[in-house]
Amino acid sequence: MPILRTKEIREMKPEDLNKKISELRLELMKEKGNMKMGRASKNTKKIRQLKKAIAQILTIKSVGGKK
Repeated sequence: MPILRTKEIREMKPEDLNKKISELRLELMKEKGNMKMGRASKNTKKIRQLKKAIAQILTIKSVGGKK
């Protein structure tokens, strides 16, 4: 299940998008830190999902968002 759906991202305000990006980046940084420290993650797909969600938000922001 994706973290955010494309429809949800497009409906968000620019301020909310910026806040969500920073939250996702912080969570990604924590997950990467845990992996480097040798702690096994319960959800190994989490890093990939976080990266994908960040990329989706940035892409929609650059394209213009609402259609």
